Amino acid sequence: MDKKTVIIFVVLLIIILIGGYFAILHVSNKREEEIPMEEYTPQEEISEEQMRQTIVSLYFISKETKQIIPEARLVDIKEMMSTPYDKLIELLIEGPKNEKNERILPEDTKILKTFLENDCVTIDFSKEFLNFEKGDETIKNNLINTLVNTLTELTEVNNIKIIIEGNENEEFKEIYTRK
Repeated sequence: MDKKTVIIFVVLLIIILIGGYFAILHVSNKREEEIPMEEYTPQEEISEEQMRQTIVSLYFISKETKQIIPEARLVDIKEMMSTPYDKLIELLIEGPKNEKNERILPEDTKILKTFLENDCVTIDFSKEFLNFEKGDETIKNNLINTLVNTLTELTEVNNIKIIIEGNENEEFKEIYTRK
């Protein structure tokens, strides 16, 4: 290759590089003109109350299958921090929000006291807790399992014990564990 060819080649290369640079610059300027830049503003601010909410699983009976199934519920973390066991049981007593599910805990039941010892929550219910059909073992088992499944969603709980008005009851004398 002679000197003249090399110079022509270098000049052409420089022209191509400069032309490519300006072409890219021109295209990017055109895109900025086409897409107006606007600041995004959310439709609503996240409130402090929304930031304090968490999802818990409550267990109810399906009206269709008669099986225990979970129902997710948003609750305020502040309520869960002070009395988590009471709050979860109160939500069970209130009943499901989903109309395909049904409550299992008797409506007039009251929580007298709950406490955690090791990994077992002891629940002291009012005598209304015993207002269920005694001859049906399935109802009793569902009653126990909705409580066990709901409370063992909390990491510190593995078992529950049920007492009635401060005393052990013949119907619920065991310590119950999730199956």
